[in-house]
Amino acid sequence: MKKVLIIGSGFSSLSAACHMAKAGFSTTIVEKNATVGGRARQLKKEGFTFDMGPSWYWMPDIFEKFFAEFGKKPSDYYQLDKLNPAYSIFFADDVITIGDHMNKICEEFERIESGSSVPLKEFIAKAQENYDIAINKIVLKPGLSPLELVTKDTILRVGQFFKNISQEVRSRFKNPKLIATLEFPVLFLGAKPQNTPSFYSFMNYADFGLGTWHPKGGMYKVIEGMTNLALDLGVTIKVNSPVEKIHIENGKAVGVFIDGQMLEADVVISGADYQHTESLLPTQYRQYSDAYWNKKTYAPSSLLFYVGFDKKIKNVNHHNLFFDTDFGLHAQEIYDNPKWPTAPLFYANFPSVTDETMAPEGCEAGFFLIPIAPGLEDTPELRAQYFSLIMDRFEQLTKQDVLKNIIFKESFCVNDFINEYNSFKGNAYGMANTLTQTAFLRPSLKSNKVVDLYFTGQLTVPGPGVPPALISGKLVSELTIKKHCEA
Repeated sequence: MKKVLIIGSGFSSLSAACHMAKAGFSTTIVEKNATVGGRARQLKKEGFTFDMGPSWYWMPDIFEKFFAEFGKKPSDYYQLDKLNPAYSIFFADDVITIGDHMNKICEEFERIESGSSVPLKEFIAKAQENYDIAINKIVLKPGLSPLELVTKDTILRVGQFFKNISQEVRSRFKNPKLIATLEFPVLFLGAKPQNTPSFYSFMNYADFGLGTWHPKGGMYKVIEGMTNLALDLGVTIKVNSPVEKIHIENGKAVGVFIDGQMLEADVVISGADYQHTESLLPTQYRQYSDAYWNKKTYAPSSLLFYVGFDKKIKNVNHHNLFFDTDFGLHAQEIYDNPKWPTAPLFYANFPSVTDETMAPEGCEAGFFLIPIAPGLEDTPELRAQYFSLIMDRFEQLTKQDVLKNIIFKESFCVNDFINEYNSFKGNAYGMANTLTQTAFLRPSLKSNKVVDLYFTGQLTVPGPGVPPALISGKLVSELTIKKHCEA
């Protein structure tokens, strides 16, 4: 059996490990931290449970397809519930609630602007077509050649790659609240709507068409399920094992060094941060320079707070977006003029609203996220300043006092992303999916300088997000299996 060593244990690494083990490779995962999951770790404290990273479960079909490849289904590992409502968006003078069905969403759009349900249905129908092409065709390509994108379907839609999602939305809707609601989903792709091709409207179908779901016990239940599947397939997992360097002999990856000892391998796959992985190589074997990484557009970093409350929080849903300030200004302060935001939008997640396992009885688990530019100064004083800022607004908008009910709070920001995940500039989601950073224009799944060295995860194909990470693991395993089976 050929030996495969996988660096990191996030979604893409676990996906790759399962596929490699199924194909008959002796597969070992090495993880620098004490628990598996990469950025999808879990915090447990005083009876409260928090997902430290991903908290949205979208595109359930991708998870179903992943487990089906191994004769399993998600329900073999976790309970999945569709959220109703999916989420709420708080504006300065109103709250938009997104239901669990298009009929409910159309009613809400009509409440905001009479007649708006007609263009909404047209927009989502087009988004559904794009979703089918993207998920069933484009993202299943490994990104090795631009010719992968040349199909009948993409040729007919080539204009959508040169028109942005903001133009697409604003050509149909004039109400700023509806525009913000429809531009929101592409933020998962890590770029401003003005810089995201309109083809990515398929995210709107993922939102309105497929709905928002919750694995009981949190997103970490998915990690636990994938870990159990990997172990059942014979994968070995080593935690507390940070890789010090990748060993190269005659231009080929032959193992990694951990605690001064080499673990041999026939193939090395890294699901760790791409730039960090290349820093583990001698300079002559790195594909991308420091200048390359510095000029790329990254998804935001985040300032995160995990808060335990000693009471139930009123007037909120499981997922809540606070868009009561200027969306455009905040985006400029992330992408165009990086600085700590003047008046940030933020996200608040209260999983215990729908899942009693996430907090003690009568209490609430609160997860707050402020998107910020990567690479910013990160100090305890800034964290405290911004927590006070968003909690003041939270209390005003939800019409309640909550500060006096805080049992504890933990924070996580740029410095932690760097220290815990070796994240370039402390980015939270990887490289943005702009036109010039899509498909074959992203860092490659396969090293062109080192034989049998591969990459997977959010910085490579197909991009950021949990479902793309599952697909990335599948793609890199297919490349590896093809090469070694043919050999």
